[in-house]
Amino acid sequence: MGESGSGKTTLLHILAGLRAPTQGSVFYDETDIYQLGSTQRDQFRGKNIGLVFQTAEFVNALSVLENLMLPLFLNHEFQDEHKAKHLLEKVGLFHKINKKPFELSIGEQQRISIIRSVIQSPKLIFADEPTSALDDKNAHHVIELLLEISQENNSSLLIVTHDHRWSPFINNTIQL
Repeated sequence: MGESGSGKTTLLHILAGLRAPTQGSVFYDETDIYQLGSTQRDQFRGKNIGLVFQTAEFVNALSVLENLMLPLFLNHEFQDEHKAKHLLEKVGLFHKINKKPFELSIGEQQRISIIRSVIQSPKLIFADEPTSALDDKNAHHVIELLLEISQENNSSLLIVTHDHRWSPFINNTIQL
C-alpha cells in the first residue's frame, strides 16, 4: 500500500518482467527473468504470472469468451472453454459470454480481466490497483474473487493499491 507516486506500479512492473530494474535481479524459482530475452520473458510471464491492471484492456473486436481464450492461444496451451465458462458462471457473467468488452460495465470488465489473468492457473497473480475505479459493492466482489481464485490455484497474490478497502483482507502489508 502507498500513496500515488510512491513506486507501487513500478515495483509490480519490475517483478512481472515488464520493466527492467536499474540494478539487481528478479528470480522466480531458479530463473532470473531479466537474463531471458524479451520473447522468452514474455513466454515465461504468460505461463507463470497473471496480471490484473488498473484498467482492463481487451481486444474490442473479440467477444468475452474469445478474449478469455486469447492468453491460452498465445501461450500455445489448450483453450479450455469449459473452464472459462465455469469461471464466468462463478462471477455471475456467463450471460455476457458473447458480448464485446465495450458492452460491459467497468465492474464487469474488471471481473473478466481477473478471469483472463488466471485462466492458465498462474503461480503468481499481480494486481495493480484492481479496485480503484469501482464502487464499494464491485470492489468487494473483485477483492473476494482475487482472494478466492488465488487460494483455489494455490497462487501467490501481490496487490499494489492505495485503496484502504483492501486492509481487512490483507495479511502482509508493506507500506511504500
